[in-house]
Amino acid sequence: MDLIRLLSLLLIFCCFSASCAGQGRGFIGFKDAVNSNQVVVDQQTIDTLKSNLTTVFIPILYIIVFAVGLPANGMAIWVFLFRMKKKHPSSIYMANLALADLLFVIWAPLKIQYHFNGNNWIYGEALCKVFVSFFYGNMYCSVLFITCLSVQRYWVVAHPLSQQRKNNKVAVGVCVAIWAFIWITSTPLYLYDHTAQLKDPNITTCHDVNIIEDPLNPFPSVQLPYYYFIFMGLVVFLVPCIVIVVAYVLLLRALGNSMEASTAAQNRHRAVVLIVTVLFTFLVCFIPSNIMLVVHYSLLKDGVINNGYSFYISTLCLASLNSCLDPFIYYFVSEDFRNHVKNTLLCRSSRTVERMRVSFSSMKYSRKSKSYMSESGNTQSSSC
Repeated sequence: MDLIRLLSLLLIFCCFSASCAGQGRGFIGFKDAVNSNQVVVDQQTIDTLKSNLTTVFIPILYIIVFAVGLPANGMAIWVFLFRMKKKHPSSIYMANLALADLLFVIWAPLKIQYHFNGNNWIYGEALCKVFVSFFYGNMYCSVLFITCLSVQRYWVVAHPLSQQRKNNKVAVGVCVAIWAFIWITSTPLYLYDHTAQLKDPNITTCHDVNIIEDPLNPFPSVQLPYYYFIFMGLVVFLVPCIVIVVAYVLLLRALGNSMEASTAAQNRHRAVVLIVTVLFTFLVCFIPSNIMLVVHYSLLKDGVINNGYSFYISTLCLASLNSCLDPFIYYFVSEDFRNHVKNTLLCRSSRTVERMRVSFSSMKYSRKSKSYMSESGNTQSSSC
């Protein structure tokens, strides 16, 4: 019942975002009649480029993403690769998700400097294309790996006796396929220019202004990005969303049919926490940005003048928060991950952890003294 309510709120949010977006969220620029190397934009876009939103608030948000995402995802990769001896399909998907987030986060300083510099890109067209590719590659990689993780959680509950080694091979194959798919589908982003040298203000934007060659026929100027973002939004985003919803419905149904009440209650609690975390990530990061991308380019091909520029770029900025939210998914999904993170923060080596595990397993726990007692009568506290 709780899941139905969450999905209802999700649907209402989507409808509300779509209705707001229907007012028009496109922004365009035209080549200057005197100097064809410069681009002219409307006054609202100029005001937004000079506003505190784009020069103060958005770069601060990217600083938070970098400060949280870099160590969190770096530690996650370290734990998955070097601390977790026994690999599971879930850990394989989470390690790849952390890698996708890390590949985006390391480019965040360029975006921070860009906004603090008055939305002036000084690194050239090639680097702008690379950044844009990593930005959208991270977003859609996250969507696909979260989908795999959600399906895997259902599979573990519904088929607990499945062959672990075979599942690991399948997980590795799926991850390789996802990386290859994202690499291939990101190719169109390198086939058109993302920078625009504006006449007023005298700055060079990166992926903020689309140049329209012919005002009477704007579609040819945005044909490539239009088809790209329509495909990614409707296929690479919408289809995984449906798969995730179905997987979670089946997961809760499978937990409801569990024979052991105590185990089922614990698993159900963890499943609900995972569902809420994933839905929150989608509500904040993926749904607004993908709706606005589809609407933006749908309006852009018709030459609609900008009247919602700030909302559009704000949703794209929020999309980067998934690099900070994904580590919470690892934390709630895997108990091994939580334990390894704790031991890593306490600077415990793998050998020390194993000795502690063996030592405590040979002792009996006393509820009266809340400590472990050996056969000789010596006690050890269970707290770290």
